[in-house]
Amino acid sequence: MAFLRSLYIHNIFFRYIALLSACFVISYWVPTLYPIAWLLVFLLMALFFLDLYFLYATPNAIKAHRNLPQKLSNSDQNILSVHLNSKYPFKAEVSIIDELPVQFQKRDFEHKTQLQKGEPHYFEYSVRPVERGEYVFGNLIVFASSPLRIIKRKFVFQKDQMVPVYPSIIQMQQYDFLATSNRLTEFGLKKIRRIGHTQEFEQIKEYIKGDDVRTINWKATAKKNQLMVNQYQDERSQPIYSIIDTGRVMKMPFNGLSLLDYAINSALAFSNVALKRNDKTGLLTFSKKIETFVPAVQKLTHLNTIMESLYNISTTFSDSDFGLLYAHVKRKVNQRSLLLLYTNFEHMSGLQRQLPYILAMAKKHVLVVIFFENTELESLIAEDTEDLQAIYHKTIAEKFSLEKRLMQKELQKYGIQTILTKPEELTVNTINKYLEIKARGII
Repeated sequence: MAFLRSLYIHNIFFRYIALLSACFVISYWVPTLYPIAWLLVFLLMALFFLDLYFLYATPNAIKAHRNLPQKLSNSDQNILSVHLNSKYPFKAEVSIIDELPVQFQKRDFEHKTQLQKGEPHYFEYSVRPVERGEYVFGNLIVFASSPLRIIKRKFVFQKDQMVPVYPSIIQMQQYDFLATSNRLTEFGLKKIRRIGHTQEFEQIKEYIKGDDVRTINWKATAKKNQLMVNQYQDERSQPIYSIIDTGRVMKMPFNGLSLLDYAINSALAFSNVALKRNDKTGLLTFSKKIETFVPAVQKLTHLNTIMESLYNISTTFSDSDFGLLYAHVKRKVNQRSLLLLYTNFEHMSGLQRQLPYILAMAKKHVLVVIFFENTELESLIAEDTEDLQAIYHKTIAEKFSLEKRLMQKELQKYGIQTILTKPEELTVNTINKYLEIKARGII
């Protein structure tokens, strides 16, 4: 039974059958072709058994394994690799099918190549998950055929490998350099305009490209005969909390990823930067109830606690209770802190309902309200209108877009820091705002 389950007919074989059938049909009018057609049938049968011998005479002829990382990074292109080796004495043609997890909804994965005897071969491919959780990879299937290409032998490896998908680890590592630098221009994203700095002197160091020329120490420069600058450090060990609204307003998807997962990825990358800058970081998630509360701690190992908490966030996307959030912050967060509130408002009325609680939190803490532009509407606004209905749609889209900016102005009117951002620019804008607040000494 194992032999039959591994035996498959090659597509080329059906071409041979079609050719033989044509010979028999033509022999009706050309009788001399009839015996030749039978000779070709016997030849094909002989080649069939010869191909069986070629493919099954060598035990464990193909070895293959899939390399998976311990964790996949949500919303990023994760590189996976497959390694193969052949013991066949001939150049084997192989077709590799990897049974990807059901979350990817991809059923046409196939990679074709040729394997020489004893020569290792590998190839890479990428996957982009858009949900956190457990992803189970099925069988790694290899179909091998000889140069005769009459039959194929099936090999099966590595059934049911599970790998968890965590918040964007790749994004966190990408912005890790911000722990020691206030520049994002190296990634070509957005230049931070450093408004000022605290006057706590740290050291004198050599000037490098990008340093603020206003900090040049001319006396040290004259002594060393090269440009030297004063380096200052921001005040350290300040408590900073990422507060994530897991309610209904965070369910909207952009590029396959929900606003909630954009916020989770940003919170992880930001927490890493803040810890590297010696600040205390914590986490709070809420909707109808307080779902997660991680007190702010200044330890690099604390990042693992935050990562696991973010990985385990689950929600029914119900309406969020900002009154409960305010009560919990008042009770649990006693020291003046920087609060980064990831939420979303689509209408001014939605903001007005929550504004009393937002203002109450802002009285004691430095509150940054982060909400999102609707990039689908921005695309609609940018389109040319061709008929009356398109004009109506564009007008309504402009109204909603304007309302977003009015909500930002409303919050700023009360002295509340705000970030109105595209979902894909959330992380860089959040880190920029943090560095700006630190540079201005607001907290």
